[in-house]
Order: sequence, then C-alpha cells, then structure tokens
Amino acid sequence: MDVFYNPNGIGDVLIVPIADGDRLSTSFESYGDVVKIIDQEKGNVLGYNIFNASNYFTLAEHGKIQLTVSLLDQIKGLFHENNLDDSLEFDLSPKFVVGYVSLKESHKNADKLSVCQVDVGDETLQIVCGAPNVEQGQYVVVAKVGATMPGGMKIKSAELRGVPSTGMICSAKELGLKDAPEEKGILVLSGQEKPGRPFEF
Repeated sequence: MDVFYNPNGIGDVLIVPIADGDRLSTSFESYGDVVKIIDQEKGNVLGYNIFNASNYFTLAEHGKIQLTVSLLDQIKGLFHENNLDDSLEFDLSPKFVVGYVSLKESHKNADKLSVCQVDVGDETLQIVCGAPNVEQGQYVVVAKVGATMPGGMKIKSAELRGVPSTGMICSAKELGLKDAPEEKGILVLSGQEKPGRPFEF
C-alpha cells in the first residue's frame, strides 16, 4: 500500500488513499490535523489527509511512499491521540514482486492474449497477458492486486474476454523505468531472482 507526500506541490499533507469514490458525493470529518474522507452514498472511507505531517512524521521520501509497519504505527498513534478509533488494518505485503511464468496457454477467446500461471512465491496467480514476448519459463515483474502503477492506475482483479485475471505482468515502460524501450513487451528478468521477492525500482 502506498501513501503520498508532496510538500512542494500540495503542501505539508500526508495523503492516505484507501478506496476510489465519486468526489461529488464525499464528506469530511476533522479530528485535529486528521481529515477523514467519506463516500456519502456508500458510507465507506475513501482515505485520510494528515495536515502538518512533518510535525508527526519524518518523511525523507517525497511522492509515492510505501506504507511500512513503522509509519503505520505512527499513524495509528496520531489517530488515537485525536480520538479517531478507525481500524487501520492494511495489507502491507509487497505489491511489485518477481514472478515465474510456470505455464502459458492461448486465450480461448482472443488470439493476441495469453493466459499465464505465474508463481509469486506464496501463491500462483492466473494473469491474462497481451504482451507478444511473454513465454513459459520467464522471470518477470508482477504488479499484484492493490498495486498502484507509476501512471496512477490501480491493479484490480478482472475478467478479460471471459477469463479471470489477478494482477499484471509489467513492461519496463509501465514500471516507469529509465531508458524503457518503446516497443511493446514485458520486462524479462535475468532469472536469478527468487519468485515473490520484492522488485526494487
């Protein structure tokens, strides 16, 4: 899970996004420097904005920041101090990991799509992939469900032409890597990485 801190562009605000929602139907509740954002129609929490963030946290990174156990504990402490009793139980497991394509099959309803079984260490994911260079036996980068791509897209479980797909096999361009090739195709790793290991950008 990622949080966002951009003091030069937005100000001294730590943004904790949780869910997508319609901005026109949002309401806000303030608890000291913590603002809770709620979808009025659905009643669910969309996220939190923590103002004067530098007073509470030491944030060396700017932009997208991976939420760690340590930072989450600090946020929980701040919530407690401001009498905000919301549960903050988030999945903090890595969302960009090394995967091993253990099986590749043709998609039954689309000639240009492949259905891949991808070992990500603790589980095997079925991922529908449209890259022309994906092959069985490759080590690849997988964006798991819940990952936020550098371009802002959030990865969700989906059904592509009638076949369930959980996650995405990524290209260098999709990962925002420097000198990424323009041609279509996934990023193929050297093969010395262990499936499930976090991918470092």
